[in-house]
Amino acid sequence: MIGGHIKRNGKWLELDDAALQAIAAAPANDSPSEKSPAATPELSQPRAGSHPHIVRQWLLAHSFFPQKWVNRLFSVGGIRWEGDVLQLLAFPPVDPQSDAVYRNIRVNSDEKLPMVLYEDEFCIVFDKPVGMAVHGSSPGQAGTLDDAAARHLLAQGDPLNVRHIHRLDDDTSGPVLYAKNDLAQWKLDEAMRAKQIDRHYIAVVHGQMTKAEGKIDAPIGKDRHHRSRRRVSDQGDAAISHYEVIAANADMSMIRVKLETGRTHQIRVHLSHIGHPLVGDSLYGGDSRLLDHQALHGEKLVFAHPWTDKALEIASPWPQWLAQLSGKMSPRSK
Repeated sequence: MIGGHIKRNGKWLELDDAALQAIAAAPANDSPSEKSPAATPELSQPRAGSHPHIVRQWLLAHSFFPQKWVNRLFSVGGIRWEGDVLQLLAFPPVDPQSDAVYRNIRVNSDEKLPMVLYEDEFCIVFDKPVGMAVHGSSPGQAGTLDDAAARHLLAQGDPLNVRHIHRLDDDTSGPVLYAKNDLAQWKLDEAMRAKQIDRHYIAVVHGQMTKAEGKIDAPIGKDRHHRSRRRVSDQGDAAISHYEVIAANADMSMIRVKLETGRTHQIRVHLSHIGHPLVGDSLYGGDSRLLDHQALHGEKLVFAHPWTDKALEIASPWPQWLAQLSGKMSPRSK
């Protein structure tokens, strides 16, 4: 069961009469483009045998699902009755031979899949290791986290439309959220745009920071002198980071960082900008002798589940390199 009187049955999401009553009890959509279900007799709660067009109008009027999703279901015959149960085509399998993500899978690969931190019918969170790209930078690139997500679902015999919701740099470790169907993707993408998915990081920087906590509000744009770099620029996009020092020694500080925005290389650029580049981050002025990659780890994700709206907090265990650096520092006294 996914929740209440709604469950997955293969490629279908099934809603019984109690589930339809719950939708009917939700506030209706007052959009002028849709008639009010209370004012239109044919838009009363649908029953077995109701035409898919009537069900579509009723679902749109109650705003329970994204409008684009409901309209797409209707266009492909994805709204139907099976006895007294309304079925919605929420989990259509993809063709591994034609889907861009599944085509990259190396079926006989013996590579170990990243750890799954959370999974249900709608979404999955992987613990991405350092050195793995989330997605390919060139056609056909294998060994990415997208590749691993597809291999994971294919191994379960459930090749769904799995897509990442956000990204991490190749050399940043931590949790990455994936949607397992279009409904989850639309809801989670909207949550990202509305800044409702919180990402918390642990970083180790050079030097002792003068403030125990702070806010960095500095726009970020491309560096026209270096293709791979970003820089603080008045013409850049707004970027805001918050930090708190949690440990330090004479040479390094360990900080917890929370992002308000999600610009490329945001944490790396911001910390370098204030004179504290990440340990190991040679691109932005860090020393790579202690670590051969930037000392940045995604600590946790906090987001509302795309179906239940329940708040989820998914934490990633500290990797060995972070634990080793932590052992060289003393916790900051409160």
